Formats: sequence, C-alpha cells, structure tokens
Amino acid sequence: MTRLSVEMLAADAPEPITSAGHAQLGIAVLAGIAVIVLLITKFKLHAFLSLTIGSLALGAIAGAPLDKVLLSFSAGLGSTVAGVGVLIALGAILGKMLADSGGADQIVDTILDRAGGRSMPWAMVLIASVIGLPLFFEVGIVLLIPVVLMVAKRGNYSLMRIGIPALAGLSVMHGLVPPHPGPLVAIDAVKADLGITLALGVLVAIPTVIIAGPVFSKYAARWVDVPAPENMIPQRASDDLDRRPGFGATLFTVLLPVILMLAKALVDIVVDDPENLVQRIFDVIGSPMIALLASVLVGIFTLLRPAGFSKERISPLVEKGLMPIAGILLIVGAGGGFKQTLIDSGVGRMVLEISENWSIPALLLAWLIAVAIRLATGSATVSAAGLVAPLAADMSSTHTALLVLAIGAGSLFLSHVNDAGFWLVKEYFGLSVGQNLKTWSVMECIISVVAGGIVLLLSLVI
Repeated sequence: MTRLSVEMLAADAPEPITSAGHAQLGIAVLAGIAVIVLLITKFKLHAFLSLTIGSLALGAIAGAPLDKVLLSFSAGLGSTVAGVGVLIALGAILGKMLADSGGADQIVDTILDRAGGRSMPWAMVLIASVIGLPLFFEVGIVLLIPVVLMVAKRGNYSLMRIGIPALAGLSVMHGLVPPHPGPLVAIDAVKADLGITLALGVLVAIPTVIIAGPVFSKYAARWVDVPAPENMIPQRASDDLDRRPGFGATLFTVLLPVILMLAKALVDIVVDDPENLVQRIFDVIGSPMIALLASVLVGIFTLLRPAGFSKERISPLVEKGLMPIAGILLIVGAGGGFKQTLIDSGVGRMVLEISENWSIPALLLAWLIAVAIRLATGSATVSAAGLVAPLAADMSSTHTALLVLAIGAGSLFLSHVNDAGFWLVKEYFGLSVGQNLKTWSVMECIISVVAGGIVLLLSLVI
C-alpha cells in the first residue's frame, strides 16, 4: 500500500467515537477481548464473527454509539484488507506454485543430501527458514512435516531434535520477517519502512532461530522422546511428477521478493533523493506488491514450466492457491476492524498517556501489550499494532521498524490451547497436550523473549 493511499484512508477514517475515561476504556478493552476469547474457545465461533462481535462489545461498553462503532470497524477492515490483501493473495499463489511444482521438495532434498549427523538440526532450520519466507505458517508446516517425519525415521533421530528446529525456522519467519501478513499489518499500522523492517527482521531472526531451534531442540528431545508417527507421513507433491525445477532456480524465485525489497531499502539509504530516477524505479520494483508479483510471474517459468505444467494448468493452480485464504483475509480484516475500533475509542491515546507516566521503554511496552493479547486471544499482531501505533509518532524510521519487531516478538509468546498452531503441531507430531506445552509452547516463549531482548539491545545502538 502506498503512503498516499494510507493517508487517504486515514483521512476518510471516522473521528474518535468516544471520550470515555481511562477506567471505562480499560474495562471495555478487557471485555472486548474476553468476548472474543469466549466465543472462539467456548462456543467455537469462527474468528471473523468473534472479532466482529468483540468490536461491537468494545465500542458499546466504551459508551460509543453503535453506528459510529460500525463505521470504525468497517474503516479498519477496509484499510487492512486494502493494505495486505493483495500481498496475502500473491504469497498464497507463490506458496502453491512452490509446493505443487516440487520446488519445495527440491530445496529440501538438496540440502538434506549435503547434511547428516550433528548438522541435521541446522539443515532443518535452513530449510524451514528458506521455505518459510513466502509461505503462511500453516502451509509451511504441511510442506515440512513429511520431511521432518521421514528424516527422523530414516536417520533414527529424536522427533523433537529434528522437528523443533523446523518449527522454529517457520515461526520466526512468520512473526518477524515480511512479507508475512503479521509483520505487514504491523508495518501498515505504525507506518514503518518495509525495507528497514525487513533488514532488521533478518538480523533479529538469525540468532533467535539458532537459540530456539538447534540449541533448544537438544533439551526438548530429552524432555519428550517420541518416535515419528508413521500414519502422519503424507505423499509428497513431487512423487507424482516426472520432473521438477532445479535447486538454484527455485531458491532464486523464493528469495526474489526479499532481494527486491532489500535493494529498495539500500537505494533509499544511498541515494536519499525522492526525485532521483533510480530511487523512483527501485521504489516501484521494491514495493511489496510488485516484488511478490514479480516472483509469481518468474515462478511460472522457473517452477511450473520445468515441472511440466501446461498453460491450461496454471490458472486452476492459481485458483486453488487463492481458495484457502478467504478465511484468512476475513480474519485479518476483522482484526483490522477491531484495531480501528480500539483506536477510535481512544484506547491508543489512553495507552500513550498512561505510558508517559511509566518508566517503561516504548519497545518493551509494545512487547508486553502483544504478549498480553497473545495470551488472551491466541493472535496478537493486528490488535497490538493498533494499541501501540501512537507510540510511533515521534520515533525515527529505525525505531519504528524495531517497534514492529517488538510487536511481532510479543505476538509469538506462549502458544497454547487458544492458538490453532498449537493443535496443528500437536496432531501432526502425535503429542499429548502436556508434551506439546513442554516443547512447542516453550520454544515459542524462547523465540519471543530472545527476539524481544535483541530488539531492545538494537534500540540502544542504532
């Protein structure tokens, strides 16, 4: 989304809908979140409906007229979908192309052929991080689970020794590195620079994934020593293909959006002249939408054609890639609506006013807010970004990017029973709830704390 379109949307957004006191607003926030949690966990209502009802409850308890609440919710939903909807769609298409062409299998097999013994957990981190760049967390799990289970079985490894590094790679990419939806939504909410956020996100991700992956997996394997469940090994996409794309071409396609966005950030720093032709060109080709679109178009020739896909098979593949994201778009949009309701109710302003009287750094406050919402709802990025957005008003571009990463780090803290990822990992790995808490949930805590700590350290030196 361009800065101009963001400003236009902001200009069209409704005025603050209430001037309730801090106590009433605090009760309204807690009640709104409680309604969402109760509807999702107790009544098993879809997250989109739960977020919609929770937004209405928040506005009503804050003392706002419901027609104003509806306007705020609609504005937030529309601006969020406009900001990240196309990016989510392009990412889904690229992920589908990567999976169905056998490109993901090619990356996996090539790296595994060169790894073994003690290096295997590190190979799993590398595989998950590379494949996880353009994929949703759930899609990445589906792609990697067969690999994790087969490696654990054939190499006689502990499932946790191989599985935890793979999950860490996926989770860190999901929470900290654009073009994943969570970081993109936070970038849009606090008006951060995408290139700087991407560069700092990668910098934070590397040590985080090492500690939460290969290092922690040694202890996780001792705590939970379980074999790979054979009934969960599904057929791989490339098993039905006569040929598949090469490793180099696949890797280039996956990394192309990151290369273009980082190039834009570098040109912006070196040239620093909005009127310069070179900078204007890179501002276009390095924008998230163009970068992902370029990767999808390149993927037709580097992934699909080498795998033997005819022109007639490309359109159905794109359609199948888009179908599963309808629910994701609605949930993300409703989260944006909840965020806008928070802001227009005056909650963001309240957080800013209260934080002025606390000796807590803004980045730590952002992390704590994201942790609290994560624990309550299972997902935190959108709502936390809305709450802490006012904190970015006087920040530099680097600290605004760090604010996004602080939110992302907090949003990964302690995945438990209200998080879909918790159940996905539990079922695929054949774990009990207790075993999943001791491995997956602890790993998520480590990612959140380590990444949050690194963000705070970086804020002291840049």
